[in-house]
Amino acid sequence: MKAKIAILFLATWQTLNAAPTVPLAQPDISFRHEIQHAIDQGLNWLKDHQNTNGSWSSTDHPAVTALALSAFMGDPVSQPPAETIKRGYQLILSDVKPDGSIYNKGLQNYNTSICLMALLAAHNPDYDTSARQARHWLLTQQVDGGVGYGDHGPHSDMNNTFTALQALYYSKQLDQDKSDKAKDLDWPAAIKFIQSCQNPNGGFIYAPTESKAGSETNAAGKVALRSYGSITEAGLLSYIYADLKHNDPRVTAAFEWLRQNYTLAENPAMGQQGYYYYLHLMAKALNTYGVDQLELKNGAKINWRQDLAMKLINLQKADGSWANDTGRWWEKDPALVTAYSVMSLEIVYRGL
Repeated sequence: MKAKIAILFLATWQTLNAAPTVPLAQPDISFRHEIQHAIDQGLNWLKDHQNTNGSWSSTDHPAVTALALSAFMGDPVSQPPAETIKRGYQLILSDVKPDGSIYNKGLQNYNTSICLMALLAAHNPDYDTSARQARHWLLTQQVDGGVGYGDHGPHSDMNNTFTALQALYYSKQLDQDKSDKAKDLDWPAAIKFIQSCQNPNGGFIYAPTESKAGSETNAAGKVALRSYGSITEAGLLSYIYADLKHNDPRVTAAFEWLRQNYTLAENPAMGQQGYYYYLHLMAKALNTYGVDQLELKNGAKINWRQDLAMKLINLQKADGSWANDTGRWWEKDPALVTAYSVMSLEIVYRGL
């Protein structure tokens, strides 16, 4: 039975970074080598900049450490450095609370969700108990269908809902073959909340009454909250994690908005704010949706993986790191942004 669970565990995690069902005809070996070189440089930078206590950046938010660990565990070629990984996971486990949540200073849902993903990435049965407890805690955090910053904060938002649904989706196997299964999420309520954040144009906003991109006047002269790139990717992924199918009109509308607004120059409607998070969610969203060639609004068909990889390779600094000159959402932090970028390249690598 343990062997069966282990196989399910591995298969579920690999799905996160897996290539679509229909891969490209011929793997581009040469380009893969270029991508792997960028991955290696990024991971070497992370290895050299881990704090002695096992964290990256600050111990205030273990999610940053969890993202760096997930980047190491997703390396498609090399084994991660054992001591680096050991110290990082010890840091995360030191923040596990008696109720199962994983955080230090606030942002309970966000930190717990991202740390749960890192625990899953380890494929280490020693972490199963902590991962299962984190999953069960997340299942208690639903507010009006969605999830907020926690613990049962005053309102939900689309980004925290996405991170929670992602962690719950990929941790489902932890409750298989268990007689004491935790109460599942109210998925219809979750879908209703996701839908409440989707504009008629298919794009998404941060919360039903808030957009980080502000408002705009539409063609009818009505002021409406503006959809933006990264949160629309989060919305599309959330629908998929909620088991909506490709032909569901809400899913197709979200994908159509992303197709119509595709760009690597900025986070659509946000400029450089949250730019690397946008690129990271782009890799996840388009890969999970299962699209290889993306047809743009002008009819041009592009290989989005190659374009995204080249953009990240060109943005990588000489020391192997990445960082945003615009600091919104912590993106001046090279540890955070380097983890985003490495994970994006790892997704691309597997799809080429």
